[in-house]
Amino acid sequence: MKIADFADYLARLDKTASRITITEILSELFTKTETGEIKQMVYLLLGSLAPRYETVVFNMADKVVARAIAKAYQVDETEIIKKYKQSGDLGDTAFWCHSVLDTESRTGKHGSPIRSGMTKRVRDDIVVVYDQLLALAQDSGEGSVERKIDTLSKLLVSVDPLSAKYITRMVLGKLRLGFSDKTVIDALSWMLAGDKSKSSVINKAYEVVPDVGLLAEKVKKDPALTSLQKVAPVLGIPVLSMLSARLKNPKEILAKMNKVAIEPKVDGLRLQIHFSAKGPIKGFTRNLNEVGWMFPELSAIYRQLKVKEVILDCEVVGVDEETKKMADFQTTMTRRRKYGIEEKKHTLPVTFNVFDVLLVDGVNLMGKSYLDRRQKLLEIIGKGNLLVLVESKITTEPSEMLVWYKEKIALGFEGIMIKKVDSGYVPGRLGWRWVKMKDEQTSAGKLLDTVDCVIMGYSKGRGKRATFGVGQFLVGVLDGEQIKSISKVGTGLTDEEFKTLNSKLEKLAVAAKPKEYGLVNKLHEPDVWVTPSVVVELAADDITVSPMHSSGLALRFPRLVKFRLDKSWREATTLKEISDMSNI
Repeated sequence: MKIADFADYLARLDKTASRITITEILSELFTKTETGEIKQMVYLLLGSLAPRYETVVFNMADKVVARAIAKAYQVDETEIIKKYKQSGDLGDTAFWCHSVLDTESRTGKHGSPIRSGMTKRVRDDIVVVYDQLLALAQDSGEGSVERKIDTLSKLLVSVDPLSAKYITRMVLGKLRLGFSDKTVIDALSWMLAGDKSKSSVINKAYEVVPDVGLLAEKVKKDPALTSLQKVAPVLGIPVLSMLSARLKNPKEILAKMNKVAIEPKVDGLRLQIHFSAKGPIKGFTRNLNEVGWMFPELSAIYRQLKVKEVILDCEVVGVDEETKKMADFQTTMTRRRKYGIEEKKHTLPVTFNVFDVLLVDGVNLMGKSYLDRRQKLLEIIGKGNLLVLVESKITTEPSEMLVWYKEKIALGFEGIMIKKVDSGYVPGRLGWRWVKMKDEQTSAGKLLDTVDCVIMGYSKGRGKRATFGVGQFLVGVLDGEQIKSISKVGTGLTDEEFKTLNSKLEKLAVAAKPKEYGLVNKLHEPDVWVTPSVVVELAADDITVSPMHSSGLALRFPRLVKFRLDKSWREATTLKEISDMSNI
């Protein structure tokens, strides 16, 4: 497919917020796409060049891209900046330069006529453009900024105006078409069956290998989906995490789960370790970021492992050097740094609290029961202080669960995890397989648990808070692929946290409400909208019905517990979970 034809589809997607319409447009596009190009196309549709677990970024700031546009269309850079300030979108600026100035005789103010490449454009197909963008992203080292400007300018001048608009947005990470991997999966199903009947098969494969571009290619090659039904964990590719549900008390839990295993709930960084004796060793967070570099200690875990290859699920927890006790989540997350890692390794050592295993020496264990996987952990983890096997106790008695819960709280744990002993490892939050019980008094007020919300925008505040840049922020929860408002938050933050939040949100500010957001009451509209990115954990006294919020609910007396740096916005609490917690 030619890049110009692809850009036409991007424009159609850009103009609609209807999930059904987006799915139908994508289905039509995929039907017309060749097998050899659909993987690259899917990445570009999502504004990326690779699956989420591979960090491939352009690293081109607005000013640098503005220079590339100026060079491409032989326009003075000050005029580009002026136009950008008017529109707030460098993509629109590139389109304007290309479509409007292309028709003018570029003399006088704009210099000599634009080079012939503008009128004799290369009608590149999408794979060629993708390869050029990938080379652009991978260019680094001395002189890379100027090379990137030159490469991007040549690409922009070789395509049509509409393609230039969307390529510019891709490079800046601002494509913003309002859909994610899930919609792509539904569209692949529509391509095959004209409905979502094939989505569950594709989605199950995606949970194990979350590369929607690769899966799209497999679907094209194998419309019967035979190969997808046999997908197994792959070393080096993160499996989507198995998550816990929420229930109110031990009796209710056991009524749904019968015989269970109980484990202490560790307040650390969830990490999926991919170990190979041949290396390298990787560690993935819940939002699929590879952060193994944060923990040089991983290079020593081979001393405790009796296997050649393994995928482990664990919680990384910092250890306070003075008290020798577990550090809290925020302290552990100070390990998330680019510099001084070796020094931090000594001032804040960590342990890897292992609680599950998915793959051992090529054997897929995801379908095995909790008890079988636990036995395998006992067999493969030897003695040592780095890999710590989380304590486990089997029970069918509510009273025993409650005693254990109180004991673990007293020892500084966050609560307990309850796991169905005959359940396999099932990514996501399906059924009553894992349930957590947390300290209701200190972390969640009258609620069963805290809530992970997405910041949608912020108000600048008055008085002292005006100096912070943020006075209040609007948050929402997930309903399908849409984020719906549930509360405004202005308490629970220190002065320093307000300032830190402002610096984060300023970089995410956009001129208009993102397509991912549902309707927002005018009374709750923020001064500044931000793209979905920052997740915050909130406590509240209660949940009430509220016609003022698009979720239909509101948090009563919400307050910040912590920033969830380990979560993407797609992992925020869902509206259904909120409804279950509140019994509304």
